[in-house]
Amino acid sequence: KYTKFSIFYYWINSLGQKTSISSRLENVTIPSGKENKTATRSYDHRIMPLENTSSTGTYYCEVKWNDIQKTGKGVFVLARGTGYIETSYGWEILVTLTSLLAALSIPATALLLWKRKVFCPRRNQLNILTQKVETQPPSASPPPPPPPVYD
Repeated sequence: KYTKFSIFYYWINSLGQKTSISSRLENVTIPSGKENKTATRSYDHRIMPLENTSSTGTYYCEVKWNDIQKTGKGVFVLARGTGYIETSYGWEILVTLTSLLAALSIPATALLLWKRKVFCPRRNQLNILTQKVETQPPSASPPPPPPPVYD
């Protein structure tokens, strides 16, 4: 009695409209020794590709015997116009930060070298200053220290 049944696949959209997808008739043979026992069978059905965003809805499977009808819980499917795109800004941030630091380091280095030329006396001038300091009589306060190379 239960070896012949029909399987129906359908979906219900957001407006509550039922649309049939496919159906098939099954005739299962029962092996000897398994009569009058409950059995479970799995049937897979793939729906691909989803045509557009209007394919969003709940998809159901329904099985009908002569006098019995059973419907599955349903699977909700959300169809989008575009797929999921993982956004990663890691490389963009790294390249931007590196470029910014490189762009700022060039003028900073040039500025430091220029200041060193302006404020740092040459060797000859340094020797003359040293000789002048040595020839001056000792005073109560020591001479001021030379200006630092980097301000």
